[in-house]
Amino acid sequence: MASEPEFEQAYRELVSTLEHSTLFEKNPEYKKALQVASIPERVIQFRVVWENDKGECCVNRGYRVQFNSALGPYKGGLRFHPSVNLSILKFLGFEQIFKNALTGLNMGGGKGGADFDPKGKSDNEIRKFCVAFMRELNKHIGADTDVPAGDIGVSGREIGWLFGTYRAERNKWEGVLTGKGGTWGGSLIRPEATGYGLVYYVEHMIQYASGGKESFKGKKVAISGSGNVAQYAALKVIELGGTVVSLSDSKGSLIATDEAGFTPAMVESIAKLKVARRSLHELDTQYRYVDGARPWKEVGCVDVALPCATQNEVSGDEAKALIECGAKFIAEGSNMGCTQEAIDTFEAHRKEKKGGSIWYAPGKAANAGGVAVSGLEMAQNSQRLKWTSEEVDEKLKGIMKACFDNCLETAKEYITPAEGEFPSLVAGANVAGFKKVAAAMLDQGDWW
Repeated sequence: MASEPEFEQAYRELVSTLEHSTLFEKNPEYKKALQVASIPERVIQFRVVWENDKGECCVNRGYRVQFNSALGPYKGGLRFHPSVNLSILKFLGFEQIFKNALTGLNMGGGKGGADFDPKGKSDNEIRKFCVAFMRELNKHIGADTDVPAGDIGVSGREIGWLFGTYRAERNKWEGVLTGKGGTWGGSLIRPEATGYGLVYYVEHMIQYASGGKESFKGKKVAISGSGNVAQYAALKVIELGGTVVSLSDSKGSLIATDEAGFTPAMVESIAKLKVARRSLHELDTQYRYVDGARPWKEVGCVDVALPCATQNEVSGDEAKALIECGAKFIAEGSNMGCTQEAIDTFEAHRKEKKGGSIWYAPGKAANAGGVAVSGLEMAQNSQRLKWTSEEVDEKLKGIMKACFDNCLETAKEYITPAEGEFPSLVAGANVAGFKKVAAAMLDQGDWW
């Protein structure tokens, strides 16, 4: 088999938690479910031929991994980035199956994209690429089959071009993509959903750990990334009375140098910078910019760490640094934001220090708010309705609370914590998500 490091990492992480739980003791037959579920139902690869502004013919590889549809139509983002390959999309699609299961909504798991690099391309070239990409992808998706969304390199603008191409090719206006524009089928709160949901999830962690005495009020929060997830997580933290001390991009980190931390106005100017595809070091600010570094070792003492950039952005070394700085909560806004070494470090500390430890929440639970609101967007499209932002936000809060409670209770049941120890949320999330999907697959004859 070809080497697929990212997929193998995601697979091993799931397997190690399932094996360390009592799931296979209680249900040994679920080992067969794992064997079946780890192979995608379908993988589509295609060429994308498009014309650049010089009239030259360019070609890229397009993909869609349709991993599992036991709980609903395949659902997961499209990523346009030069690093995109089958291993990365299989890892993301595999994670997506269990994340979608944890939302409690009827969605399967999938992921797709292309090795196209939008950086340095004109708007016209990106539009032409989207049209060429969807001319093939449209044959494999649909509102009741597969509903893609945006991801890295695919913002609301690209979703518009993709949706327009789908509509023209299929002569259908349907809820086939999520993250759509407000006037043509989009949901309110969708752009904010991943960041908001992450903060709502962590709020439940803080309340549980403090016996209801504490909240984000007065907490120092380190955030990495500066895209959609990081921006809205930062704004929600500020709204709830916390202080945001860092944001970052692929070139370096911006660290707050005063007590007040990042202001909403500053987050707004960073958002504008990102839309112009410029980097944080170009920002006119008194804050300290650290070239080539992630924020974790630069921020000093923090209470909460929220990695919101990309996979493997917290190393074992950085995990130790966060613990030494007294961080009490870490939750992934990005998918697989922590390396296996980092997770092992957090989990060992949780067991050793009991109630005084750091507490880690994996992305498949903590960042499920984004896909949850995508599911709500699908529901609104199916009903030809549009809910108010208050309605959507309330539903999102309910979904994140149910997701936290599910992870917590499953962890208590299958990985019994020692006296005074926080339950393992990573094990709880993995077991809860896997169990739900495996049971649905069994009912439908996908394994026996």
